[in-house]
Amino acid sequence: MRLLHTMLRVKDLEASLRFYCDVLGMKLLRQKDYPGGDFTLAFVGYGEEADHAVLELTYNWGHDQYELGDAYGHIAIGVDDIYGTCEAIRNKGGKVAREPGPMKHGSTVIAFVEDPNGYKVELIQQGTPGSASSKSAAASQAVS
Repeated sequence: MRLLHTMLRVKDLEASLRFYCDVLGMKLLRQKDYPGGDFTLAFVGYGEEADHAVLELTYNWGHDQYELGDAYGHIAIGVDDIYGTCEAIRNKGGKVAREPGPMKHGSTVIAFVEDPNGYKVELIQQGTPGSASSKSAAASQAVS
């Protein structure tokens, strides 16, 4: 088994595609209209679906408002330079909701940006204590 995708309902597909593709650097992998169901699906990601988990952006035609709810948390993306990434996002018109810095009660360096729908995207500085890449490096050192 493997994780295939996460679906987000979006109120403006074009604004969402600009954010995920132009601001965060993902690629539009495929997009299809479903006239019988009055919706469009767009899949975006950093690699092909055969090898990577991706985001499915669902636009329900004529539906321009959603309640985000309090159960949803965020999407997380690992980055090599969190400060430079936040500056680039800001320069491209993206909203940095939490500036880079250590997480509360920990040492992993994180930041949060917000997409046009209000969804949070966590940026995690790779290689900092507590980050996934730090754990992978420690695990591979323990094996050798």
